[in-house]
Amino acid sequence: MVDSTNPETIALHAGWRADPTTGSVAVPIHQTTSFQFQDTGHAARLFGLAEMGNIYTRIMNPTVDVLEKRVTALEGGVAGLALGSGQAATTFCVLNLCEAGDNIVSSTDLYGGTWNLFANTLKSFGVEVRFVDPADPQNFVNATDDRTRCWYAETLPNPKLRVFPIAEVAALGRKIGVPLIMDNTAAPVLCKPLALGAAVVMHSTTKWIGGHGTSIGGVVVDGGNFDWEANAARFPTLNKPDASYHGAVWTQAVKPLGPIAYIIRMRVILLRDLGAPMAPMNAFLTLQGLETLPLRMERHCANAIKVASFLASHPAVASVTHPSLMTGEAKRRADAALKGGYGSLMGFELKAGAEAGKKFIEALKMFYHVANIGDARSLAIHPATTTHSQLNAEEQAASGVSPGYVRLSIGIEHIDDILADLSQALDAAA
Repeated sequence: MVDSTNPETIALHAGWRADPTTGSVAVPIHQTTSFQFQDTGHAARLFGLAEMGNIYTRIMNPTVDVLEKRVTALEGGVAGLALGSGQAATTFCVLNLCEAGDNIVSSTDLYGGTWNLFANTLKSFGVEVRFVDPADPQNFVNATDDRTRCWYAETLPNPKLRVFPIAEVAALGRKIGVPLIMDNTAAPVLCKPLALGAAVVMHSTTKWIGGHGTSIGGVVVDGGNFDWEANAARFPTLNKPDASYHGAVWTQAVKPLGPIAYIIRMRVILLRDLGAPMAPMNAFLTLQGLETLPLRMERHCANAIKVASFLASHPAVASVTHPSLMTGEAKRRADAALKGGYGSLMGFELKAGAEAGKKFIEALKMFYHVANIGDARSLAIHPATTTHSQLNAEEQAASGVSPGYVRLSIGIEHIDDILADLSQALDAAA
């Protein structure tokens, strides 16, 4: 196996070299539900976690395993779990630690789907989510009590795009025994939350990691850097006997395998019981995207800088939201966390308001009008009436969405063509 810390090499080589039987260099698609056991003893060892191996594709699959290993290496973690969607990854991150009556503290700066999950759906499970403004890291501490199981945030939150203070918040959490879980979807390669102190990282692989708009997916990476036993009372799901797995105490049961109690419980309890696996074909397609991720991020970021500058100087534009244009503490946090670029998401407001924004969207010719981000192609949408439409006006404002806000996901097309399409659409909206 190639040993490297460089993302360009990791994206191509981590987790796989060649098939030992055929010599195939490309990762095979293991399109199977089940796996043959060697004998009854082998089956018993697998089910008893005395040995790791394949049992059933709902729990693990060799194609999916390569993706898990590759993203884990990219993030600098110890183990990963791929799931059917980014939304499933977020849900599993929280439910792996929480039971009814527990709470988490979350940044207000969130994707609309995550906000709705936290504010409404988790509430029906008996899990409270306390939203705080990340402008002051101390807000997380102030909202924490004995039933707080984790803190949650997005590295480059959509749509505010104000980089989260990962190192500051993670350090505060570790002092009181609370792990920080980071959604790093919008900043793969650019940011390494685990190196900054986060305990867990997740991605919607649907976005930049897959990169081609073909496959829904998510992945969770366990940093292996958080001591779940030091504050055992705060994490009963990991430190008390689990009746659904013959009384296993996860922090003890997996010690021979390494510091992977968090991700192992997620796999053998939540994935087994709730069933949100990534399909082998989707894992294969996501791996194709991952191979070129570092190169694509370079072009994404370079194009985005030029688009942000163009919009900021355009007479029809009232304001532009992109980390490259921020100042003060927001810019300092962006520079501290992001290496190699400021991401390819941005938003802007037209001086003529919401109606002009609608005309702009409908006048675009090359940009796609879709509910996605992170494609190789450029995308545009009006969040208030689409991705954040389930939120009320107050919630939209808190998450950074206004009626006239237009979100762009800048692709890897030639910059002249991107700017030409934006220019003609802005003219049409005037």
